[in-house]
Amino acid sequence: MSERPRNDDPDPTDPTDPSDPSDPTDDAFDELVEAETDRDPDLAVIEAGSRTLRTQAGPPQGDQVPARPADPEVDRALRAVEEELAGRWGETKLDPSVERIAALLDILGSPQQAYPSIHITGTNGKTSTARMIEALLGAFDLRTGRYTSPHVQSITERISLDGSPISAERFIETYRDIAPYLEMVDAQQEFRLSFFEVLTAMAYASFADAPVDVAVVEVGMGGTWDATNVIDADVAVITPIALDHTDRLGETPEQIAVEKAGIIKKDATVVLAQQPVEAASVMLKRAVEVDATVAREGMEFGVLSREVAVGGQMVTLRGLGGEYPDVFLPLHGAHQAHNAAVALAAVEAFFGVGSEQARTLDIDTIRSAFAAVSSPGRMEVVRRSPTVVLDAAHNPAGAHAAAEAVTEAFGFSRLVGVVGTSDDKDVRGFLEAFEPIFAEVVVTRNSSHRATDPDELAAVAVEVFGAERVQVEPRLDDALEAAITLAEEEGEFSGAGVLVTGSVITVGEARMLLRRS
Repeated sequence: MSERPRNDDPDPTDPTDPSDPSDPTDDAFDELVEAETDRDPDLAVIEAGSRTLRTQAGPPQGDQVPARPADPEVDRALRAVEEELAGRWGETKLDPSVERIAALLDILGSPQQAYPSIHITGTNGKTSTARMIEALLGAFDLRTGRYTSPHVQSITERISLDGSPISAERFIETYRDIAPYLEMVDAQQEFRLSFFEVLTAMAYASFADAPVDVAVVEVGMGGTWDATNVIDADVAVITPIALDHTDRLGETPEQIAVEKAGIIKKDATVVLAQQPVEAASVMLKRAVEVDATVAREGMEFGVLSREVAVGGQMVTLRGLGGEYPDVFLPLHGAHQAHNAAVALAAVEAFFGVGSEQARTLDIDTIRSAFAAVSSPGRMEVVRRSPTVVLDAAHNPAGAHAAAEAVTEAFGFSRLVGVVGTSDDKDVRGFLEAFEPIFAEVVVTRNSSHRATDPDELAAVAVEVFGAERVQVEPRLDDALEAAITLAEEEGEFSGAGVLVTGSVITVGEARMLLRRS
């Protein structure tokens, strides 16, 4: 464990210590600006917001999406790094192997072995669960590193220390430190290191350099051959598995589960969210093969109760060590309550609760941590009158969860959808999930080359919604304006709203545009 200032010097190995970490102070938001770019969509397309690296342990507050650097020199240096990364394979082009990343990390001195890890895979809910785990660990005064993908607006979001994205300066420095070794590995391999592989190495190096007490790592895709899967995590988390990336992972939950089960390592603890039966069977079989301990949602832990509250929900969770009543979660939807249960069980498992200890973690610390959780772009309100909600759902399972959440949390009298999807997704299944709740839908596209053509998206939307409920606006800014106009037609106090969804990129760009206005 690293040494650093702590409140009253609590023992970091005793998670039941009730000491109260100081809350960080939020920085003021910088002026948000629009940035049009032709860079690779895997990099920052549009970036906004401001946040500096947190200087104390504990869960972060406020916006977690950094702006472009204010210093022109730093901004130019960051763009240069982004351009170099853009010249590598993007995240949609894969060679299923960990050989290249393993070779790079070996040269770097295996930084991923310098700290314990919690590894997260699944189809939906990974990033929100990672953020919750991070907040809980930080509340117990552990220094955390978090690696998640994709980003909402800024590439630096992907690597966080103590709950905040690393600074642009640190991102640049980390890249420059490992750049000479990238060339060495590239020269030895059949294929060059990919965009995601380089970022993964940067994250692991950043965590070792910090140093962190624990890393929270989200897989990019799958599990077995994912670039992150060079860690031997003490805790493996499997969020709900559904059909997505079927061309790479398999066409059934069982086939997908085989790939994702690859993160379960010998003697680890597996925290298993509710799964399709065939997927759960694969996970349990893998756990037996490697002598891993399994904690199952609905058996060893789960959600005992939940009710809608102002700004989120109030939940009672059953953890591995007992019950945690009256926990406020400032996120909407039943799926987020289940993510919270998974996150709590993962942190309990990390601390040995349920095996070495038979007691709950300190309830006040748990409540404080969950109350401070944020997840940008996940049922996020970015405007009022009319209310505009962003949600990064991008597959049918995510769409169903989002539809249920927006209906439960907001109760709009009329809801207008703004949808921009990627061309490798089940667009029909996605739209069908929203058909019962969208009065109208405005189809559009984001700036990614992978975005679904608006006319093609509109053709499917007409089949699902009917021509009279579909409007096409190729530009996202025009689509947002059209949807807001439709919502305003019922009057200021009508209770109409707008939901922007379909892609993380769509949500990120909409977030910038709406916050700017």
